[in-house]
Amino acid sequence: MKLHTKIILGMVLGIVWAVASTYWNGATFTQNWLAPFGTIFINALKLIAIPLVLFSIIDGVGQLGDPKALGRIGGKALGLYVGTTLIAILIGLALGNLTQPGTYASEAQIVDNRLGFEAWLQSNDKPSPDGQWWSSNPAYADRLAGLPVEAADSDLTDKITAARAESDRGPLAFLVDIVPSNIFLAFNNSLMLQVIFFGLFFGIAIVMLPKDGTETLRAFMSQSAQVFIKMVEIVMIGAPFFVFALMASTLTKLAGDDPSRLVELFSSFSVYMLTVVGGLLVMALLVYPTIVWLSIRKKGYSWLKTFSFLHQNIRPAQLLAFSTSSSAATLPVTMDCVHDDLKVSEEISQFTLPIGATVNMDGTSLYQAVAVLFLAQLHGLDLSLAQEMTIVFTAVMASIGAAAIPSAGLIMLIMVLDAVGLNPAWIAIIFPVDRILDMCRTVINVTGDASVAVAVAESEGQWGG
Repeated sequence: MKLHTKIILGMVLGIVWAVASTYWNGATFTQNWLAPFGTIFINALKLIAIPLVLFSIIDGVGQLGDPKALGRIGGKALGLYVGTTLIAILIGLALGNLTQPGTYASEAQIVDNRLGFEAWLQSNDKPSPDGQWWSSNPAYADRLAGLPVEAADSDLTDKITAARAESDRGPLAFLVDIVPSNIFLAFNNSLMLQVIFFGLFFGIAIVMLPKDGTETLRAFMSQSAQVFIKMVEIVMIGAPFFVFALMASTLTKLAGDDPSRLVELFSSFSVYMLTVVGGLLVMALLVYPTIVWLSIRKKGYSWLKTFSFLHQNIRPAQLLAFSTSSSAATLPVTMDCVHDDLKVSEEISQFTLPIGATVNMDGTSLYQAVAVLFLAQLHGLDLSLAQEMTIVFTAVMASIGAAAIPSAGLIMLIMVLDAVGLNPAWIAIIFPVDRILDMCRTVINVTGDASVAVAVAESEGQWGG
């Protein structure tokens, strides 16, 4: 049985276990005896990711041997990452406007939401985003008197403050974050962009030294990268069981010992979730195969053959991304799939994939576009074209600048809500289903990384397909 088949089996059994445990009052048992194995699995992959990225980038730069080639490859990769992020946001906005997920709430609920939002606007001396004030309607006077003013939960206040501080730092603040003042702190805090910068700096320095004096060091870097790849293979032996534990603990945490909670959760957010998942499927099934096909069509690949080639060969990474919800934790497996199965040279994969795992947030950006529209519609707001373009600009900038921030996706969403004058505390509304959608959008992030790697490799004549 192939590894990805075993992982799928583990996921299915995890779902079955989670549903069964809600009927048998097994939530506590699952959290105490299964959830720790999922955490151990993610920690093991993250443990490998940082040193693997460091040694792989140094080795990759050494194999390129030309700093100019490095700049050219980096420019192509970053251009494609920003381009696919923009496409993802536009798809999210298009689907959000088409399906109108927030309008499926009852009219009374939307009115109450709107009146509470306007009370929050007035208490903070903010203008109405759409210029309307429903609270001035005498028909709503009695309902307005009984509504509490919207406020942020205490556990969200720090995140909102952090997001606003980040948005006020200036357009080049992310460049400051990339350059570490202490590389050991970057290792300790898993600051991937800073590790990448150090690896590039170190690798370029090696290339600029005489080759006969650095052969031992080059061999050490290459062999170290191979050791960490072997560590990934060892950890992945137990992946089916660990994925089972992750799926069981994730769903059990949502449902507890009450199976009706899962049904209520999905029914309450069904249109919103389907809109997000639909957009993610467009990216995975149409946009990425087309990008790869445009790159390799001269090699005789039809679009359907390209589609099959891409998704079959990165399936283990996609399944792992779904179960871990972490591009960084999935990175070692993504690198293995892209090099061994998608036939991308090590020079390209070792350089583009770590950067992509950190700055490429296509799935997250699409999700944010839909989430902002959903929350606005849920509060009776009809955003203008200018406001939606603000969402596009802010989401693109946030996806680049928020890469080094803890809880980057959440911080990005707060920044986007703030940019169009909405209440950042609304993120609490979509928290219940965020984990499930996070699993889906991480798959898209990983698929995008792999697609860009193939496109860049073919443009450099380093694709072996």
